[in-house]
Amino acid sequence: MTQTWEPERYARVAAFVPALGAPLLDLLAPRPGERVLDLGCGDGALTAELAARNCEVVGIDNSPAQVEAARARGLDARVLDAQALDFEQEFDGAFTNAALHWMPRQPQVLAGVWRALRPGGRFVGELGAQGNVEGIIAALSEELDVLGIDASLHNPWTFPSAAHFGELLRAGGFDVTSLEVFARPTRFERELADWLELMAQSFLAPLPPDARASLLARVSARLRPVLFADGAWQLDYVRLRFAARKIR
Repeated sequence: MTQTWEPERYARVAAFVPALGAPLLDLLAPRPGERVLDLGCGDGALTAELAARNCEVVGIDNSPAQVEAARARGLDARVLDAQALDFEQEFDGAFTNAALHWMPRQPQVLAGVWRALRPGGRFVGELGAQGNVEGIIAALSEELDVLGIDASLHNPWTFPSAAHFGELLRAGGFDVTSLEVFARPTRFERELADWLELMAQSFLAPLPPDARASLLARVSARLRPVLFADGAWQLDYVRLRFAARKIR
């Protein structure tokens, strides 16, 4: 079982993801006519916002279904692995929201972005930081451990510290103009199981389908005392937001 993205389901369960990433567009400050690369464009919600600012945008994602949804918006979207980019000095800016933590080979991503950017090109993004969904991961790990499953072997996420990610950027030829880590408890109006079934598919992969609902119920029960408040789940998000510029 690998991570899959169904555009309609993603839009229904995770519409908050592009909404919370919208401020990154102002951080990038794209100018009309600039060529911008969107890494992990998904269904193109924010890619379309860039296009609306009169940029020439190329969106990439490794999900064919999401790319098809982005193309349905009239966008230039392509099925590509951001860890193996082959663009050469084609873009004035690069943008990414909530995608880099799905990419374990982050130095290769940064190297590809550096090659893709023209001299002085900007790179702006946000990803999960060290400590992101820490409580959710702990609850999943505890429940899987009871079943004799090592959750660390099924964790799809790479959440770097600010210091480590800043070092990666600088080693990759970028000048880091801003980098911040902040807690952002995120209100989630649906059941926690909906988020887990969408985002934590690899943790569920070792289980037969008929055992997954029971696991999700037990994880939700563990987390309800700490992550449910004011009538809704509060996802324990910690984010890393950065802006950098290609300097060599």
